[in-house]
Amino acid sequence: QVQLVESGGGLVQAGGSLRLSCAASGRTFSTYAMGWFRQAIGKERELVGAISGGGRNTYYADSVKGRFTISRDNAKNTVYLRMNSLKPEDTAVYYCAAALKWGRFNLIDYNYWGQGTQVTVSS
Repeated sequence: QVQLVESGGGLVQAGGSLRLSCAASGRTFSTYAMGWFRQAIGKERELVGAISGGGRNTYYADSVKGRFTISRDNAKNTVYLRMNSLKPEDTAVYYCAAALKWGRFNLIDYNYWGQGTQVTVSS
């Protein structure tokens, strides 16, 4: 079992940057693909980006391509989401999640979830 704890959220002005972190428990972190999802009020949870266990492969939603970067440090059991050029529409609760297999990008493919961290972008 994997336990995930997100941090790094907060309030930022449009055009600003934030880096989210997700710390994972367990000794098998590198075997999990990791994803960052977000859920805005009144909207469904959506995948923002994902990274394979070894970090070689990444995937991004079109809405964040070129602005967000996902990375991981398996020695620290941590996955990151660097968010640049933030927009008000990026406001949401951001969740990290772990999947047993790479290449699947639906919510049901992710087995473990963190509690979320709020990101608010003011205009």
